Amino acid sequence: MAQYLVAIYHPDNYDSSVETEAMSRDIDDLNDEMVAAGVRVFVGGLSPASSARSLRKQPDGKVLVTDGPYLETREHIGGFWVLEAADMDEALAWGRKAAAACRTSVQVRRFN
Repeated sequence: MAQYLVAIYHPDNYDSSVETEAMSRDIDDLNDEMVAAGVRVFVGGLSPASSARSLRKQPDGKVLVTDGPYLETREHIGGFWVLEAADMDEALAWGRKAAAACRTSVQVRRFN
């Protein structure tokens, strides 16, 4: 089976205080369902994009480290699942459940 990334997007400056008990329960239930179905490989939440460090190779070969995300954008990945699914349709079905549980946009991509 192929592996898929289900990435959860949060707006820039996401405030985790908007997460309700119901939302946490829905995410926990989804994780339990994924485990029971044998599709979940790995899951992780990320710290805010503002805490990121970006590394860029310079022409002289040195690597410059700067504070903040690599790209300026309105949304950032806030967490993700790595799933094993038979095909994109199955991965999208899980992605729909993730979007509903997390109450936000998700992206589903296949690993090569």
